[in-house]
Amino acid sequence: MAKSKVRTVFFCSNCGAQSPKWVGRCPVCGEWNTYTEEVVERDPKESLWRKERTAGIFEAAKSQPVLVRDIQSRPVARWDMGDAELNRVLGGGLVPGSFVLVGGEPGIGKSTLMLQVALQMPGEHKILYVSGEESAEQIKMRAERLGLTGSPCYILTETCIDDIFTQAAQLQPDILVADSIQTLHATTIEASAGSISQIKECAAQLQRFAKESGTSVFVIGHITKDGNLAGPKLLEHIVDTVLHFEGDRHYGYRILRSVKNRFGSTNEIGIYEMQDKGLREVSNPSEILLSQREEQLSGTAIAATVEGLRPMMVEVQALVSPTAYSVPQRSATGFDLRRLNMLLAVLEKRCGAKLGNKDVFLNIAGGLRVDDPALDLAVVAAVLSSGQDLPLNPKTAFAAEVGLTGEIRPVSRLDQRLSEAGKLGFGRIFVSRYGIKEVQKKYQGMIVPVATLFELFQKIKGD
Repeated sequence: MAKSKVRTVFFCSNCGAQSPKWVGRCPVCGEWNTYTEEVVERDPKESLWRKERTAGIFEAAKSQPVLVRDIQSRPVARWDMGDAELNRVLGGGLVPGSFVLVGGEPGIGKSTLMLQVALQMPGEHKILYVSGEESAEQIKMRAERLGLTGSPCYILTETCIDDIFTQAAQLQPDILVADSIQTLHATTIEASAGSISQIKECAAQLQRFAKESGTSVFVIGHITKDGNLAGPKLLEHIVDTVLHFEGDRHYGYRILRSVKNRFGSTNEIGIYEMQDKGLREVSNPSEILLSQREEQLSGTAIAATVEGLRPMMVEVQALVSPTAYSVPQRSATGFDLRRLNMLLAVLEKRCGAKLGNKDVFLNIAGGLRVDDPALDLAVVAAVLSSGQDLPLNPKTAFAAEVGLTGEIRPVSRLDQRLSEAGKLGFGRIFVSRYGIKEVQKKYQGMIVPVATLFELFQKIKGD
């Protein structure tokens, strides 16, 4: 029997260390059970077979060094995805030949989002949706639930990457969607589907296919319990764009966030609402995130925040009550707990608020998680309102950062925050006294400048 000419080595998936044999514990980083087998040299016969199978798909192109001034730039015509939120996150539409990775927790709606986009794509584009997790009948049931069964989208249930390329060579689609990268496998790799070597090989072949054929490729990827994309870190370096689809399952809102984008900004986000008939685009999230009440209640404040480049008005809810335990409780949902503890310490030091024997609970309404520093002033106002049992004016908003000395610091994109607040009917917005020269004339009568927390407390109490 002829000896195989395939040579494999073992790599640590944590640090990348190499070993000729499998070891339980990595001698470099000390992690256990992280060594996986990968092919570093293939059999020439297999390479020839693979070349024949992919003939007509990949065409070798010889590159030559060119001066920057001699490069001819061409305008890129982006494709409309039929989804305004996805177009915004991609930077204005899909670039032909791009390689996009969509990640998210299981059950968050990644497959629903991509299938919905594939089914509602304008008819001039040919789309091939490849599923390795669902059968054709299951996809048809999902399409019926979305109400998009009349779409000219081709469905292929396959996990072998070579067979996928064979079908793609015959169909020649404009867009290929693979669900998911963890289910694909290459015949030249002996490892099982979902292993590091299989993910690297399949991703490399998909990248080459996208660049040389001009087909845009969407790949769905799972994430680990730590919130990172499953598989090697190399996967995120190979693709052109990395999108994270995130949200709380107990709420209907989902956020599509760009982590990496070679063709646009990473500051844009898309907001969706999960409904029975699929995902609905949320064009104005402020009106949904703000609750409607008939009576004024203490402990609520409206913050003018910015997610990426998108201004939003969110509701901050606080509850301050006497504690029944020796150590008071501190809890925050949608907000950094360590920052909440810092703001409470500043309140006690600079405003004389007695919070040492009281429980403090904070919640960002709508199930969103906001990391904008401009939320500080609204958090402080909500805590003061609940502690003093003083309802705030419902037409008042807040947008400023709070420093450790109790000073009110300015925030970026103040003009956008004020514009969004004005559109929704807010008459006053508390901001920092510093850095308002550019917007003071435009929003005169709307801006309430404050310099310290004590000044904010006095104005809230005076209302």
